[in-house]
Amino acid sequence: MRGHEHSTNANDLSGAVRGFVVQSGSVHGGIHVSGPAAREEMPPPRQLPPSVRITDRTEEIEALEAHRRRATEEGHPTLAVVSGLGGVGKTAVALSWLHALRPSFPGGQLYADLGAQAPGGPADPGEVVARFLRALGVSDGQVPSSLGERVALYRSLTAERRLVVLLDDAATAAQVRPLLPAGRCVTAVTSRRRMPGLSLDGGHVVHLNPLSTEAAVELLDATLADGRVTAQPEQARALAVLCAGLPLAVRIAGARLAARPRQGITTMVRALSEERERLEALAIEGDHDVRAALDVSYRGLPPEAGRLYRLLGLHPGREFGIPLARTLVGDEAVDAVDALHDANLLVDIADATSSERYRFHDLVRLHASERAVQDTCGEERARALLRIGYHYLLNAGRAERIVEPGRDSLPRDFDRGVDPASIATEDLDPVGGQTAADAALDWLGRELPNLMAVVRRARALGAPELAWQVADASWPLFPRRKVYRAWIEVHEEGLLVAEEEGEGEAVCRMLTSGALGRLATGAPADGLALFERAAASFEERGDALGHARTLNYRGLAHQRLGELDSAAGLFARAAQRLPALGDIRAGALARFNLADVALARGRYAEAADDAEASRLALEAVGDPYNAARAAGLTGRACVGLGRLDRAERELSAALSALRAQTAGFEAARVLGGLAQLAERRGQPRQARQYYREALSLYASAGRSGTAEAVEAGTRLDALESSEAAPPPSDSPEAGPPGAPGA
Repeated sequence: MRGHEHSTNANDLSGAVRGFVVQSGSVHGGIHVSGPAAREEMPPPRQLPPSVRITDRTEEIEALEAHRRRATEEGHPTLAVVSGLGGVGKTAVALSWLHALRPSFPGGQLYADLGAQAPGGPADPGEVVARFLRALGVSDGQVPSSLGERVALYRSLTAERRLVVLLDDAATAAQVRPLLPAGRCVTAVTSRRRMPGLSLDGGHVVHLNPLSTEAAVELLDATLADGRVTAQPEQARALAVLCAGLPLAVRIAGARLAARPRQGITTMVRALSEERERLEALAIEGDHDVRAALDVSYRGLPPEAGRLYRLLGLHPGREFGIPLARTLVGDEAVDAVDALHDANLLVDIADATSSERYRFHDLVRLHASERAVQDTCGEERARALLRIGYHYLLNAGRAERIVEPGRDSLPRDFDRGVDPASIATEDLDPVGGQTAADAALDWLGRELPNLMAVVRRARALGAPELAWQVADASWPLFPRRKVYRAWIEVHEEGLLVAEEEGEGEAVCRMLTSGALGRLATGAPADGLALFERAAASFEERGDALGHARTLNYRGLAHQRLGELDSAAGLFARAAQRLPALGDIRAGALARFNLADVALARGRYAEAADDAEASRLALEAVGDPYNAARAAGLTGRACVGLGRLDRAERELSAALSALRAQTAGFEAARVLGGLAQLAERRGQPRQARQYYREALSLYASAGRSGTAEAVEAGTRLDALESSEAAPPPSDSPEAGPPGAPGA
């Protein structure tokens, strides 16, 4: 993980200097300065969906704009809430307003669907902020782990930037608050609730009522654009009344009529009227007419599109792509999706980072689910649910193998009559300058809500094993993209189902993988309890290798708890047993951890020996990341031993390798070692530079509270307190004004 890195060049310096510094006067020979490559400038994000035609909303948009002007004059950011019934056009109004502001807000546009009505629950603000940070140019490695630090970085990046933000379908004010930018930005929130709580944050609520009958007729006329409304005004008015003034219903009815240019509006009116009574079961908030409009539109679909509509109604997640449709209906998928989209039954949500992608409007999704129950036999529904679950399992497994090709995964047998060859494959190919691993992780991140939905509904899907298998296949995403809530949740659910099914191997995997999530979120005591349960389970099953691996895991938990004696004992046992049981890599990692404890205790010779042995073993098994960590640990131990030349070689090599892998926390530890090396050599300026960069990386990694970060801060404070004092005449950094600095 890579933090913020700054470079400054000047000949006159005063006060505190942050980042890299090169000060020069007369220079003889060449100067070579190396550091991390400058971040490539990113274009402003343009995430807003396209706007659609709106009717009779002039008053509401004028109210929004008046609020913006007032907030700007008073020097405040603009926050507006557009509330109203589902299908009333909240998002359309917000988009119309925000798109008109683009010339005045060159900083870009951010968009998030907060999923108040999503099957899996509202979006996590921490994960939304992380997506916003990446859109603003923050790399994955620089995204902090805690919500507080993410929000702080988000506010810092937006303080001087003029951008607009749309937070669509919000559940609560508490969900929205962490997503509010700083500075002179404009934020629009849409919600079915009025959100009075946001008034405390300067929010102005504009509530949308259904359209008047006249406005609905006008929208119908714009949708048809063929003169039928003018020719049949009374019928058009009757249809508008049946649509209850909801733009969604008007557009659906209009799309149905537009597909049949010779059909009179009277036919649609008759159809809606006849459907009203028998659609009572689908009513929400009395919207009988909307349900009738949806049902009439559904009945007008081609057979294969109607079948796909029903089967997609079984989908446990909120969004889906063409490959999922192919898994459900085969080669007819593209034409069927086009028919659904043309009928306004699917919303196209594709952006520049993904291929064709769709979701149902909430009311449409409910309708599709109901039609699946009414119009599809139980056997076909069960088969479709299985295919949906296995679709995500198969493709998550493909992504897993790309990111971690040598990982020992749980068995993934397709043993319920689903042929893996019939499952459509998702596009995991890298684009632009992406690596294959980045592309696979992007897919896992984009599909995470669907993967979580499959885990939660594994029993209902008829395949309980999907709970732990999908959790296991999704593993590479969790530590790399810091999706901590999902990490813990899916492993808890996977563990529960594995225990119910008596699957011992899966129980052990869910315990250990879930416990690592607890360590990552700063809950080592909870992690230790899970590791100990796993150890008992491995022992009961007679799995000596699995039990030996838990020695290392338990040692990590004790180390995080500050119990170094217990940690060292467990690491030593693991380092001895694991290679003997055939796991050389895990044994080398245990020895690395043993060296880390020795370094913390000031036992530098032990630390250097164990770290070097670990590095050699890790290089032999092809693990360059952990080998670089071990080299850094060797270098830090050599600083303590006074072997300064070797320390410089080890630390420099480690820093270069870890930066290339954007391993921010480990790079920060190495920078701390280089800073101490500079102090030992009497180079306080160089030491200050290293400490500052290390602290920036610790903060970006959400590890500012670790012992190493605290020590780096203390040492930097001590150096800066004496910065103003002139160096002694025999100091390596002393010299006439303008002499080259460190």
